Amino acid sequence: MSDVRFPENFIWGAATAAYQIEGAATEDGRGPSIWDTFSRTPGKVFQGHTGDVACDHYHRYADDVAMMADLGLATYRFSIAWPRIQPDGTGPVNPRGLDFYDRLVDSLLARGIDPFITLYHWDLPQTLEDRGGWTNRETAEHFADYAVAVHRRLGDRVRTWTTLNEPWCSAYLGYGNGVHAPGTRDAGAAFRAVHHLLLGHGLATRALRAAGAETLGITLNLADVQPVDAASTADADAVRLVDGLHNRIFLDPLTGAGYPADVLAHVSRMVTPDFIQDGDEKVIAAPIDLLGINYYAPTYVAGRAGGAGGSAYPGSEGSVEFAPASGPLTEMGWMIEPAGLTRLLERVAADYPGLPMFITENGGAFPDGEVDAEGRVADTDRVAYLDGHLRAVHEAIARGVDLRGYLVWSLLDNFEWAEGYRKRFGIVHVDYLTQRRTPKESARWYQEVISRNGL
Repeated sequence: MSDVRFPENFIWGAATAAYQIEGAATEDGRGPSIWDTFSRTPGKVFQGHTGDVACDHYHRYADDVAMMADLGLATYRFSIAWPRIQPDGTGPVNPRGLDFYDRLVDSLLARGIDPFITLYHWDLPQTLEDRGGWTNRETAEHFADYAVAVHRRLGDRVRTWTTLNEPWCSAYLGYGNGVHAPGTRDAGAAFRAVHHLLLGHGLATRALRAAGAETLGITLNLADVQPVDAASTADADAVRLVDGLHNRIFLDPLTGAGYPADVLAHVSRMVTPDFIQDGDEKVIAAPIDLLGINYYAPTYVAGRAGGAGGSAYPGSEGSVEFAPASGPLTEMGWMIEPAGLTRLLERVAADYPGLPMFITENGGAFPDGEVDAEGRVADTDRVAYLDGHLRAVHEAIARGVDLRGYLVWSLLDNFEWAEGYRKRFGIVHVDYLTQRRTPKESARWYQEVISRNGL
């Protein structure tokens, strides 16, 4: 393949999430989250794994930051654990929880690494879930209060703030099919959660803007939805339905167009959307400065009478068939198709112009094996995956997409939600018994990419 170079100001980094790496689940006043509860519910997480210890980043952050600096990262995307800041989700802040992020931010800045904060990466305080969680409108209001509390402590040093990570997962997997916390299975609850997550984003964005936050955004796991048969009208209809439930239900209201009429009509067949109040869509459309995009695999669908549909897409049963993943796959069973990332970026740029983008997650789980006798971890499949997707990113930029940076998922092997510790996404190997970190072949490869600003 030919060499490629990225724009001179392109930003390279890596991403993690609080519950997946921090550990210290009961230390310094942290309250329980829905993932603490869910992971202790029999049968929900692989072999009953929990995030109680995870990568012990809470105690080892200084060494982890030194490793980031060695790799040459310009930015580090991490999430704040809401239960550390407000153990019950409301009320006075826990200063010891904020102290940890204070230390982390200072450590990053001392190494020349820009903090990139995600305020919510799925770890809702359990007390709020007990009151209805994201199906309860009050949670959106509490989220805005929490966001301001964090900004009050860190806003003098942190420039980039994103509100939510992948609200699609929080809503559909948490409340729709129940494979993620809190484990609810209710289509109506899923759509209520979609709206209140977006409302929380809008309220927090307004509040943070008023408080002086410099750069504000949100991260979506957008889908490149494609027809199995490009010539089929039925398949085109299936694409529109799935795209509406996955992409447009978030992108349209966020960018000021309101909820798409066809999506609202679909939702109304399952639940009365009385949770959408006058003025909500204006709040949701609070201006943002960047859109974070997480991409892993494309989605292929066909229109079929009696189709099985997908449990993460309420109402798709009976009309949609999701094509099984084919070709090379990651260990998660996800199709490897870098061209889907180029298509997705071009589509967003065309349909939602003027919105700067960031790849906030991209990576793959592969069976890396353990550290060998020479202290190495060979992960050639991950190197190939990342190389292909970075070339896809470069192609999108060459076609005019305003993409500002790329963050690999993930810096560390970690607690992979319902998969527990059996799936490894990290460019750095973690021995969970000793907590020893070993940069993999992919980490050294990525270090060279950053150094060269290209491939």
